[in-house]
Amino acid sequence: MSADTKAKLLEGALRTLAEQGIAKTSARSIAAAAGVNQALVFYHFRSVDELLAAACRHGAEQRVARYRDRLHSISSLAELLSFGREMHIEEREAGHVAFLGQLLAGAQTQPRLAPATAAGLELWMDEIEGVLRRVLAGTPIAEFTDSAGLARALAASFVGLELYEGVDREGAGRALDALAQLAVFVTALEELGPVAQRAVRHRLRRTAR
Repeated sequence: MSADTKAKLLEGALRTLAEQGIAKTSARSIAAAAGVNQALVFYHFRSVDELLAAACRHGAEQRVARYRDRLHSISSLAELLSFGREMHIEEREAGHVAFLGQLLAGAQTQPRLAPATAAGLELWMDEIEGVLRRVLAGTPIAEFTDSAGLARALAASFVGLELYEGVDREGAGRALDALAQLAVFVTALEELGPVAQRAVRHRLRRTAR
């Protein structure tokens, strides 16, 4: 029963944050969304901030688990970016973009939310980094690319675009198109012959000095 109540509170917190925003998220509103007594918020989580932190990680774990098999099947950077675009649309329509936006906003004024928000995003970045290491292996740019840094750049780009889309959907679409164009460049490098790839590596090494 205790585990069931905690699960209801976590889902209630996610729903309240997405639908009402951080300013209206309280023990009362979360308990109402969860269909439980308000006192149970403090019994299970001690504070609303702790409940929101737990809900952040819970939500991220759910979303990552939903897409993990698909991520593990990706075989190219172009496919990764295409998948990111599909996921972006699905997450927006499901209300998870609004939830993320509220968490990021809340973390600016409620420091206890920042580590949990970062930890939730880290789950995504770990998965993306694994894909990047796999799809870039053997390409001319692999030895010059920080996969961990690139994973964070991609994650930050999609997070920013998800929030930016609310004020300029057309501009966000053009930004996603620009990311897809980068994948075309990488694909072209992958299709070069061994001699041309060695020449590219040599040039990149000289430029990197």
